[in-house]
Amino acid sequence: MKSRGHFIDNQHIDGEGTRHLPVFDPALGTQTGVVAVATPAEVERAIAGAVAAFPAWAATPPLRRARVMFKFKELIETHKGELAALITNEHGKVLSDAAGEVVRGMEVVEFACGIPDVLKGEYSRNVGTNVDSYTIRAPLGVVAGITPFNFPAMVPLWMFPVAIACGNCFILKVSEKVPSAALRLAELLKEAGLPAGVFSVVNGDRDVVDTLLTDKRIAAISFVGSTPIAEHIFTTASAHGKRVQALGGAKNHMVVMPDADLDQTVDALMGAAYGSAGERCMAISVAVAVGDIADALVDRLAKGARALKIGPGTDHEAEMGPLVSKEHMAKVRSYIDIGIAEGAKLVVDGRGLKLQGHEDGYFVGPTLFDHVRPGMRIHSEEIFGPVLSVVREKTFDDAVSIINAHEFGNGTSIFTRDGDAARSFADQIEVGMVGINVPIPVPMAFHSFGGWKRSSFGDHGMHGREGVHFYTKLKTMTSRWPTGIRAGAEFAMPTMR
Repeated sequence: MKSRGHFIDNQHIDGEGTRHLPVFDPALGTQTGVVAVATPAEVERAIAGAVAAFPAWAATPPLRRARVMFKFKELIETHKGELAALITNEHGKVLSDAAGEVVRGMEVVEFACGIPDVLKGEYSRNVGTNVDSYTIRAPLGVVAGITPFNFPAMVPLWMFPVAIACGNCFILKVSEKVPSAALRLAELLKEAGLPAGVFSVVNGDRDVVDTLLTDKRIAAISFVGSTPIAEHIFTTASAHGKRVQALGGAKNHMVVMPDADLDQTVDALMGAAYGSAGERCMAISVAVAVGDIADALVDRLAKGARALKIGPGTDHEAEMGPLVSKEHMAKVRSYIDIGIAEGAKLVVDGRGLKLQGHEDGYFVGPTLFDHVRPGMRIHSEEIFGPVLSVVREKTFDDAVSIINAHEFGNGTSIFTRDGDAARSFADQIEVGMVGINVPIPVPMAFHSFGGWKRSSFGDHGMHGREGVHFYTKLKTMTSRWPTGIRAGAEFAMPTMR
């Protein structure tokens, strides 16, 4: 079995500790290798290397840092297929979805290529007599990222390209379930010309995370994962004086208005609910059918779900692959049991799906519930699997109220032909990312990603200008040059008169 270690000081480290965690092929349910748990000495080596590399990297002109990003982007394009295969083999998502993930991550690298322009500050001449002021954005120092299993390449790429382009050094801790893509990206960064110490990957579990959260040499933490862990990350790291952005869970609703194009809506819901087996923080897991459209919507969704092509991610005809682990499969199945017990109508049951040759794989088929009500756990809690719930509401206002009352506020969408309804929805909804006839409204890299309420902890979104502001600190200079006139000491508050 393959053993995966760490990437520190621009070289692979096998791992000197005795602890290892298993890595599985979700489609077969078999162990394919192990990943080493970093020892305290190995984490120290990564942090110390980043501290040592930071002064020179921060002093490197932004244009030269951008050239590394340009080369890195080119290498990602060249190796897109290889990266997608690594993701599919460990996560299970279909290859086309894995390739799309790589592309969406690469778009953040493209944004980082423009860092010389993005880092430009402001300049004001003569704010007072012969007094000028200007601003710069300075890097923070050593920063760290902790990323989830569902996007082994994209979520790390949402973090470290912007951080590095801004002049920081970055330590990445990825999910132990999917270590290979991040290690390959580290190799490509080295090939792109990134100096040793600027980027490191340390694998492991909570012990490694807690070191990153508490070490005083780390200035900021980025995190994506579940809400309980996001809250722990935010609370712990903040208590240790760090800047934190921690993105948590979601329960994303799509409002389907009576005038919606049903063909377009069903296609959108199928992809948004069942793509990547529902293991997306932006997946649509609740459809809110308004008025008299529910029966037709449920009928079409049921037909689509039953016809969905399920298979291993390496099957080019498959539309949905397995879940990431045996434990997560059991969790998703348990939520289906809960939905039945709570009184929701199970229209399509994904439990017990078995594929020939993949009987031990972690498969749950597309599942559809109707007549779901707020207060049911399948509506309140994040399932993170291919389970779509349909809630029936009489009016637009009722639909908006349900969404605004939910503890999560990550993403939402509305499908309608009515411009007034769409505009009112965008104005009234208390959610961070909103789609109008767009099922998964993930912003492009030059905008920023982030939810509201208990979907996000911290003041900055990821990538875009929000990401740049998170990974930098503002410095303002005010200067006056002697003019030969001496006015004497001033003891009042300066007014720049």
